[in-house]
Formats: sequence, C-alpha cells, structure tokens
Amino acid sequence: MKLKIDVEDFRYQPGKFKSVNEIPTKITDIYDSNSDYKDLLEEYKEEIATLQDILYAHDRYSLLLVFQGMDTSGKDGAIKHVMAGINPLGVNVSVFKRPSDLELDHDWLWRTTTQLPERGKISIFNRSYYEEVLVVKVHPEIVQKVQRIPPEMTKDLDKLWKQRYADIANFEDFLHRNGTHVIKFFFHLSKDEQKERLLERINEPEKNWKMSVQDVKERASWDSYMEAYHDLLEATHADHAPWYVIPADDKKNARLIISQIILKHAQSLHMDYPQVSEAYLAEMQEAKRILESEA
Repeated sequence: MKLKIDVEDFRYQPGKFKSVNEIPTKITDIYDSNSDYKDLLEEYKEEIATLQDILYAHDRYSLLLVFQGMDTSGKDGAIKHVMAGINPLGVNVSVFKRPSDLELDHDWLWRTTTQLPERGKISIFNRSYYEEVLVVKVHPEIVQKVQRIPPEMTKDLDKLWKQRYADIANFEDFLHRNGTHVIKFFFHLSKDEQKERLLERINEPEKNWKMSVQDVKERASWDSYMEAYHDLLEATHADHAPWYVIPADDKKNARLIISQIILKHAQSLHMDYPQVSEAYLAEMQEAKRILESEA
C-alpha cells in the first residue's frame, strides 16, 4: 500500500512562508477508513522495524528524531503508535521538560547531548534543544534570570537567538558528519484544535492526569510561539537535517506521514547486514556439523 501524498510536500522550504500560519494544520484524509489507517500503519511499523534491525547490525549510522510542537499536538501518541514495532534495545526516548539544577549547571546543549544515539540506534527527542529558542525566546526572563548564563551574554537578546540558531545548525552538521542523521518534525496544530483537546483532558476523567493549567495559560502566547517556530524553521532547516511540518489536527494523518518520512530516510542509508568471511563461514559449518551429530 502507498500513501496518497508525497512526503516531500511536508518538507519545510525556507523563504516560502512569511508565517507558519500560512501552512495548513489539516489536510484531506490520506486513509480511506479506520481499518485502512490501521493496515497502513501496521505495514509501516513492520518496515521500520526491519530497517532498524539492519541499522543495528550495520553499526555505522544512527537516527535522531526530533519531535516539537505545542502542548496536545500529538507527539506522545506518534511515538507510541509509529515506533511500537521497534526492538526496545535499539531505541531510546527522551522527554525534555524544565531543566534540573544539574542541567542548569551545564551548557544548554549538555542535557540533550548526553542522550544522543549510539551507532546503530535510534533516539527520539520529545522536545529538545529547540526549547532554547522556543519557550526561552517567548519567555526571555528564563534566560536572563533562571539560566546561569553570564549576564553580559544576555544583554542583547536578538544576538543571543542568532547565536543559538548558529550553534544548533553547527551541532546538527557535526552529528551528520559523524553518521547521525537528524530528522525534525514540527507538529503543526491549530489553536482551535488545541482548545478541543484541552477540554477533552478536563472532561474525560481518564485524561485528567495529562492536564496542566499552565498549558491553558501558555495559549496567551500563541502568536509569539508561532513566530518563534517560523524563525527557527527558517534558521535551522538543512538538507542534512530537514524540518518537516506535519499537519497535526488529525492524529492519524500525522502518524502515517511521519512513518513514511522515517522510512524514506532510513531507506536512503547505505546499509546492509555485515558480511562474514569465508573462514568464519567454514567455522559455522563445522559448528553445524557438531550440533547435528549430537545424540
């Protein structure tokens, strides 16, 4: 089965948009029915699992999947449903919330750097170092009063953000040159859809635990967040570390699109199972002879 879309349509194109508000948060369903969605997702999960097995055996490349988006945009669900078929030994999921005291005593890339994938593995960042040019940019008092940065470095905030964009771009370039392929997803959710999902969390008891009053308060800064997303997309998109803007108002569409993007990137890697030597093959045949000769 194949999707009725080209995933390249979701790859961000710097200079094309003056605002992320110009990019749709919803598209026509790319699945025919709920059963069709489940069949497609299952097929993609199996293919991703196979490629992850080769990635692990090949032991040269790694994948870093960055998931960014407003609260309720579907990041957790995408991780759960898209990556469900992967061998747990080959994947690590990191969730980056408010920094701890230990993390604040290091540079702002430190806490994410410690969670980078080993060769042959996949790391998923649910939020990431991009928070440092998102929530911190929307609330600059964090960088000026909470983060333990020398005050002379935070006087010119415009300069600070440009430096951080450059640091991120250089960091991702470094990762790519060392075999880590970075794929970044912006879950593009509408404000109206977020409202409905927040109300669900309030109205449905089994979802109450997900609810945070702070999520509602942050809606007052929605326009500032959209501006911050536009700025980071423009500054940090690269062919070797692309951004994909995922229409997130429909979770099923989003999961299928993300699955196909991950598959496309994994298939582009020059990987295969390791080839063993003739001598080793001969040893295996001798081992086989011994095993088969056992009573």
